[in-house]
Amino acid sequence: MSPQTNTPRHNPKVVTALRRFAISISVLNIFGYTVLGFEQPWTWPLIALATAYSLEIVLEMIGARAEGRSPRFRGNGARGVMEFLYPAHITGLAVNMLSYVNDVVWVMMFGVIVAVGTKWVLRAPVKGRMRHFMNPSNFGIAVILVLFPWASIAPPYQFTEYIDGGFDWLVPAIILSLGTMLNAKLTERMWLILAWVGGFALQAIIRGLLFDTSIPAGIAMMTGVAFVLFTNYMITDPGTTPSSKWGQIAFGGGVAALYGVVTALHIAYGLFFATALACAIRGTFLWTADIVARKRAEEALALAAVTRSVAQADAAAQAAADTATCSCPDGACACPAPADAEAAACACPEGACSCPAPAASEAETVKTPVVA
Repeated sequence: MSPQTNTPRHNPKVVTALRRFAISISVLNIFGYTVLGFEQPWTWPLIALATAYSLEIVLEMIGARAEGRSPRFRGNGARGVMEFLYPAHITGLAVNMLSYVNDVVWVMMFGVIVAVGTKWVLRAPVKGRMRHFMNPSNFGIAVILVLFPWASIAPPYQFTEYIDGGFDWLVPAIILSLGTMLNAKLTERMWLILAWVGGFALQAIIRGLLFDTSIPAGIAMMTGVAFVLFTNYMITDPGTTPSSKWGQIAFGGGVAALYGVVTALHIAYGLFFATALACAIRGTFLWTADIVARKRAEEALALAAVTRSVAQADAAAQAAADTATCSCPDGACACPAPADAEAAACACPEGACSCPAPAASEAETVKTPVVA
């Protein structure tokens, strides 16, 4: 079996979006460790990248062998390898930047492994192709928070710890501006962002009315760097969110609603858990829709086969009726020999062996009596 020809992994617009995502998060990490105040060791981003790159390449080689094709990072030189590794680059840096696991580096590496590996495990059919549906970075962080209760997300203040005098507003302003342009022009996820932001404000008001929580405090969270970063660079992942207008609105609003429920249940880190739940619900929907579509297709094929069989049987019966000849069975009008010469002659009753006139003929059927 010859290897299948490589097809582009992403369309050009998505490749451009991934490249700019990768550049943005790299620049943010550089400034974070040199200016802003990131608290993880400076070597950890390098460890996260090495882990993500290695696992992504190994899993791609295994997948390519199983699917009978060549790996996607081959065929376009260094540029092909670089474009292939954009998602792993983003995932590795995001997991390290947004999680805080004290000095236990292997927990961070575990989160990166989960994040990259989930793209090969949690998949669903989308337009005839198997695509991952769980946001990798978000899922890796969520798993860390569930399995290691002592771990936490990175403190939001680390993004503005060493800047003041009004410059602490500059960081979220830059993230918001660049993220908005990126999502408006390339990922085309503005409907998702609008639904998410509007839904977040609405759930804060509803929680305030139902549970007497502080509505201003709930809405004020939207002004923080963490929320702005999450909105522009996490929830808008083009690979794990719908593309249609109403699909984006449903997803963004759904994450906001789930966040409200999770927070009302006094569960911390609601942003990550709500996003993971929304992705899981979407994955379930994709699988259900595919199963229903396959079942309907099978039923349509079965119905077509039955209809074709019935039509063929009707045609065969009509052909047989058209070619059949009318004849009297042997002995139908047989008469016994007369007892004597004076006995009355035996005759078939009128119409005993008459055949109907052919449909295409107007001739009258001639009835011949049988004389004994």
